[in-house]
This record gives sequence, C-alpha cells and structure tokens, in this order.
Amino acid sequence: MTWRKKWEKSWDEVKYCSDGCRRRRSEAQDPQGLEAAILEDLGKRARGATLCPSDVVRARFEQWREMMGPVREAACRLEAAGALEILQKGKVVDPSRARGPIRLRRVE
Repeated sequence: MTWRKKWEKSWDEVKYCSDGCRRRRSEAQDPQGLEAAILEDLGKRARGATLCPSDVVRARFEQWREMMGPVREAACRLEAAGALEILQKGKVVDPSRARGPIRLRRVE
C-alpha cells in the first residue's frame, strides 16, 4: 500500500487497506470465524496480555501457515471496530503499515 497524505483526514472512508484486500474483498467475509476465535482466545488470557495471530490458527487448522493472511485481516477488521489493538515491539501500530510479526491485545 502506498500511503497518501490525503487519507490522513478521511481514513475511515478508505475502503481497502491494500491492493490485496481489494482483490480478496475480505472485509465483509469471515468464513472461518476467525474474528470470534481471536476474541475467544484473548478472553482466555489475563487483562492486558497479548496474543500472536499464529496461536489462533495453529490451534484450529492443520495447514495453519495458509491461514496467516486471513487471521491478520480478521485482526485488522477487529482493530477498525475498536475491539483490539495491534502491536509491534510493544507499541500500538497502524495495521496498514505493520510488516512482520504482530501481537494482538484486547481493548479494555
């Protein structure tokens, strides 16, 4: 995704975070119930604890590596809804700019 300064004031109106999301049109779909699975797994942890997205899919799918993209997309949807925060190196990050390992934390 190429960040555009004009999006800063209207980020809520941007429909897709990347060309990949645009192609998959995944914002309206969650066929595997990944959003519910993320919230369920976070609910089992202590307040303020974080969760790796791979933990969610490893417990539910044999081919878990193939599910890493969809679980990150589900986390982005939950972050946009205000249900969780996405962190890198212990700091909250913009999910559209997050590259590499992330952690998820429930918003209290």
